[in-house]
Amino acid sequence: MKDLTQLNPKRILVCQLRQIGDVLLATPLIRLLNVRYPDAEIHVLTEKKCLPVLENNPRVSHIWPIDRKALRNPFKALCYYAKVGRQGYDLIVDCQQLPRCKWVVMFSDAPVKLTFKPSWYNSFLYTHWPERKSGYAAMCKAHTLSVLGIEWDNKPLEMWFTDEERQWALNYLDSIGIGETPFVTVDPSHRRITRKWPTRHFAGLIRLIRERYPDMRFIILYGPGEKGVADEVAELAGDGALVPEQLLSLREMAAVQERAALHLGNCSAPRHFAVAVGTPSLVVHGATGFGWRFPSDDHIAVRKDLKCFSCNKNECPTRECLEEFYPEDCIEDALKLLERSLGS
Repeated sequence: MKDLTQLNPKRILVCQLRQIGDVLLATPLIRLLNVRYPDAEIHVLTEKKCLPVLENNPRVSHIWPIDRKALRNPFKALCYYAKVGRQGYDLIVDCQQLPRCKWVVMFSDAPVKLTFKPSWYNSFLYTHWPERKSGYAAMCKAHTLSVLGIEWDNKPLEMWFTDEERQWALNYLDSIGIGETPFVTVDPSHRRITRKWPTRHFAGLIRLIRERYPDMRFIILYGPGEKGVADEVAELAGDGALVPEQLLSLREMAAVQERAALHLGNCSAPRHFAVAVGTPSLVVHGATGFGWRFPSDDHIAVRKDLKCFSCNKNECPTRECLEEFYPEDCIEDALKLLERSLGS
């Protein structure tokens, strides 16, 4: 089949295993497929931990979760990948080319198997691919569909909430004393030290914002094992900073972010949640480039101007890009976003 623009698949598989933010970054690709092929079933292969970002998504007909613990046995894993691959797909879109994705692709007899341009030793697995494209990560994923005549349309990521989830967020905010008071969510954690702005700088930025908005509250978000970081930011920031007593689930966190006036954070999953729920964001970059920033004036990425920017290293002896990038360097951007969000 040479002209893929005439393809009319009835069952599609999208392979995007991880991480949580990356799965969310695949939702524009899923939406584009759903718009072009409204009658097709769209299945997604992903890791179990990433399921929450796809929950309630009406564009997804079925999710094949990979439970890494349950599939430690190689034979059992191969049987599962074979089961997924042999579901009668007409089209497979592999966003990652990870080993588990490639097993599924290999077991499938789908006539069209799309991916980004593979290495020569992977090319036999796929039927079509465009040249790689640089830029915003969601756009790059969606560019895989260009051989189908589908182009990214600059629309944001998607998360779908139930009325009950939104009501839970309202009740939660009331329970911690925020109610209708404007607030900012703050994500000071990151598993990579070269992507983590110091806690004292987050606290300093909170204090600077409160000089302009003395009634503003700040909810310090955290993941498993990260509460100590959140507590430290709150202690250094002083009045107005709150740390949830109980760990919020991913969907609870995103539902709270939807009510926020602004999100502040590192380059990690909550920044993508902010895009999906329509909350402006200010993100401090260390080792990562700006390819993770949604191209909109409502989402600002800031950094220290260094020649080594976007090194993507996991270790650094100085971390100059983070240690010497101060709250004063980005307070104007934060206030600009808040003024626009609050209409003040």
